[in-house]
Amino acid sequence: MLYHVRMDVRVPHDVDPTRFETLKAAEKARAEALQREGKWRHLWRIAGAYANYSVFDVADHDELHAILSTLPLFPFMDIEVTPLARHPSAIAI
Repeated sequence: MLYHVRMDVRVPHDVDPTRFETLKAAEKARAEALQREGKWRHLWRIAGAYANYSVFDVADHDELHAILSTLPLFPFMDIEVTPLARHPSAIAI
């Protein structure tokens, strides 16, 4: 199943900068691994915001939830998920 996901990162002002840099590095490594596995199909930065639009290709809602909840920055994210279905007029496979 395909899912369109918007992730907005909201970092509290009192987060230790060193800890946050470590979390960002872990987040990048996790995102790259999921992309290599084919689970995280697209990752687009939203200009002017600490946010992204992504497309995930996973088996079901539970797998998506498991992936998102294990992201290192998950505790700092507001996430909006939209399940996608093929449009009958789409010509791309």
